[in-house]
Amino acid sequence: MAIFSRLADILKANINDMIDKAEDPVKMVKQLIIEMEEQVDDATQALGQAMGSQKVAAKELAEAEAKVADWNDKAKLALKNGKEDLARRALDVKVGLDPQVAQLRASYDEITAQVDKLKNQVQTLRMKLDEARARQNVLIARSKMADASQKAAQSINSTSIDSAFAKLDRLEAKIIQQESTAEAFAEINTGASSVEDDFEDMAHNAAIDTELERLKAELGM
Repeated sequence: MAIFSRLADILKANINDMIDKAEDPVKMVKQLIIEMEEQVDDATQALGQAMGSQKVAAKELAEAEAKVADWNDKAKLALKNGKEDLARRALDVKVGLDPQVAQLRASYDEITAQVDKLKNQVQTLRMKLDEARARQNVLIARSKMADASQKAAQSINSTSIDSAFAKLDRLEAKIIQQESTAEAFAEINTGASSVEDDFEDMAHNAAIDTELERLKAELGM
């Protein structure tokens, strides 16, 4: 996230020199702390949103896995009662759901990795903010001994943090473009030939046969 890189630049900058040359050093130090606190809050909110997405993904995955397990159990029950055709129909549904489960699992794993990364970044930012607060009084005391400079005060303005909302707008526009592209590809893919559909049906039926044999072996039939 741009928030993290921007804050890192501020923390790595020579704040002492900036304060020495500031027109109102005391005010500038306090303002820097305030800006950092605001950005830490923004980062924390972003983490909260990511964790919300993670919970949604986990729920969707759990529901899909439950459906697959349910249809698998139904196929077992049908076989136990000697209804192989019914078992095949149940496995037909299960096989159709398996790719969805795999996709949802991959999505959940990706979101979880992002959440873990965000947690580490937010923790680092909070530690840096605590460090900055601890140095605040020292910096203010040192700044009172420096000469004021309007030119330097203008240069410090260049370190102002860019609007996080503007960056989020650009990110949203990019995502919208990606979604539109994905929809376009999906429309193209819907035009696949009937021959390809036949091969897909063949593979699907083969998967059903495999599942049926697995259940028979499991049930000792």
